[in-house]
Amino acid sequence: MIEKFTLLLGQNELIFLIIIAIVLLIWGPNQLPKLARALGQAKKEFQEAQKEAEKEESEKKKEE
Repeated sequence: MIEKFTLLLGQNELIFLIIIAIVLLIWGPNQLPKLARALGQAKKEFQEAQKEAEKEESEKKKEE
């Protein structure tokens, strides 16, 4: 049966759906918006830090 789902969705999509189902079971649907918001903020902060590090690195190269 899993082979049919794998052919329909692909292995990565199936794993993603399983993870989503587990998250729903653990935290429940009421907590998902808070969890998604926290993940979004973490992603934004990570991207900002990455851009800042790249900017500092390019400035170092210019000084040399």
